[in-house]
Amino acid sequence: MPTNYERAFAVRPEVYAAWGELNGAIKAGMDLRRYELATLAAARRLRSSYCSLAHGRALAEAFGEPVVEIARDRGGAGLARVDVAVMELAERVVDDATSIADADLDELRELGLTDVEIMDVVLAAAARCFFSKTLDALGVLPDVAYRELDPALQEVLVVGRPIADA
Repeated sequence: MPTNYERAFAVRPEVYAAWGELNGAIKAGMDLRRYELATLAAARRLRSSYCSLAHGRALAEAFGEPVVEIARDRGGAGLARVDVAVMELAERVVDDATSIADADLDELRELGLTDVEIMDVVLAAAARCFFSKTLDALGVLPDVAYRELDPALQEVLVVGRPIADA
């Protein structure tokens, strides 16, 4: 059964295919856990429940991350400083990419990220803007299957549109 976002893109399958290629290319060059952290931060800042739920679930299931704690207080959730800095950069991309100067990226470099890895974080956040904004502008609700997630996880990941009822 197709997801709600797949149904939304059914009228423009070539755009959906291009999105898949772009997103795949971004993920292919990136540590997957880092991708999920950056994407979760961007999705929450965008108030995209669909993307927050998808990537929060991925972090919890694939990496065993304490997503509820990360969402409530990432600094106190046991994340490494580099992970927190990655999430902060993703949020800055969403908030105001024009305000980011090269000097703002120095902390990430000092924490060991290369310029390519920094670009990957920026790409993940910028791509999330496209996908999340498209879904929300079209009124696409997160799939009803997300209701199966733990209620505490739902509470911190539903940041915009509600989960579909059916």
